[in-house]
Amino acid sequence: MTGSEVPQSFRLAYVPGVTPTKWVRIWNERLADVPLTLVAVTVDEAFGVLRAGGADAGFVRLPVDGADLSAIPLYTETTVVVIPKDHVIAAVEQVSAGDLADELVLHPLDDTLGWEAPPGRPAIERPATTEDAVELVAAGVGVLVVPQSLARLYHRRDLTYRPVSDVPESRVALSWPQDETTDLVEEFIGIVRGRTVNSTRGRPPTPPQPKGKRAETGGAQRKAAGGRSAGGGKAAGGKAAAGRSGKPGKNPRGGSAGAGGSKGAKGGAKRGKPRGR
Repeated sequence: MTGSEVPQSFRLAYVPGVTPTKWVRIWNERLADVPLTLVAVTVDEAFGVLRAGGADAGFVRLPVDGADLSAIPLYTETTVVVIPKDHVIAAVEQVSAGDLADELVLHPLDDTLGWEAPPGRPAIERPATTEDAVELVAAGVGVLVVPQSLARLYHRRDLTYRPVSDVPESRVALSWPQDETTDLVEEFIGIVRGRTVNSTRGRPPTPPQPKGKRAETGGAQRKAAGGRSAGGGKAAGGKAAAGRSGKPGKNPRGGSAGAGGSKGAKGGAKRGKPRGR
């Protein structure tokens, strides 16, 4: 993809229940010059929007409905039952599908769990959306089994939810058109997979500050300090050598080192002279 083909922004679709905030924040930190535009879509719209070019990539719920779309599974959600706060199920920590056998379990048309029929007794009519089904639960019509993220999305103060075992679970994935795996798509794939800025594919990252620069500076300072110490030692050695060579210097016992040294030399010559031949 050439520079002229780089889009002005990256369009990211997402279905209800998915919160892309974390990935958007990382994108803005790494690619501040490429704005990311969020595109909210329903579960039924998601794949059509990707195929039509309405988004470069999107968070969808599996399964993907065609071989022309690539997908990377990201995580699996906990399935919960949404109930009124005063419902008997609210007294326990978790229930099984069998515990719902006597309940009227609502089955919205935009169901995300992919089952043909939920456990329990079916309603006469299926609600059009999950949001509509939540309203019916609040009205005391029945209960609703959904991914936990949807229970949180449509949360009401008079409702609560509990985990349900032995039921299908919803998986969230990142999907994009297989023939449109652009550099920016690769960048976003790297972000959701947790790649660091140095390993992210696509555009090369800004070179980091060279490591060891501070250490080199410290080494230079220590070297300079060592040079001064060596110079000082050399100077001290020079003075000592000057004292030994007979140049004038202060003698601790008085007089000059040079004079003392001369007298000592003469005295030594008399004591060492032979007394007779």
